[in-house]
Amino acid sequence: MMEIYPSLVTVIALAVYFIITANVGRNRAKYNVPPPATTGDPNFERALRVQQNTLEQLVFFLPLLWLFCFYIDPIWGSAIGGFWIIGRILYAVGYYQAAEKRTVGFAISSFSSLALLIGSIAGMILVLIK
Repeated sequence: MMEIYPSLVTVIALAVYFIITANVGRNRAKYNVPPPATTGDPNFERALRVQQNTLEQLVFFLPLLWLFCFYIDPIWGSAIGGFWIIGRILYAVGYYQAAEKRTVGFAISSFSSLALLIGSIAGMILVLIK
């Protein structure tokens, strides 16, 4: 039953990504940037960059979340995953305002991913040693 926690973190992370993606569509309409264009108003470009970077980070984050939860602990993994989500939200809010304001959120999500990576590797090494 402990897998409910990483499952919830996964669903919340994907919901955040869905909202970020919808914001790109909203900004396309607002700033008149028709598909397939990826440049235009700087506000649109920042929204698109948030979406692209979040997708790039999800590919790294989600497997690490599940590996950490499997090899170390689902509660700790889910807590670290929760920080990743907070970091991505702060990243998005900051980047929407100005590119320079994305740093804190990026740092939080990056350190969360790094913790999951190190923990996953350590957990697998411990299993191999046993």
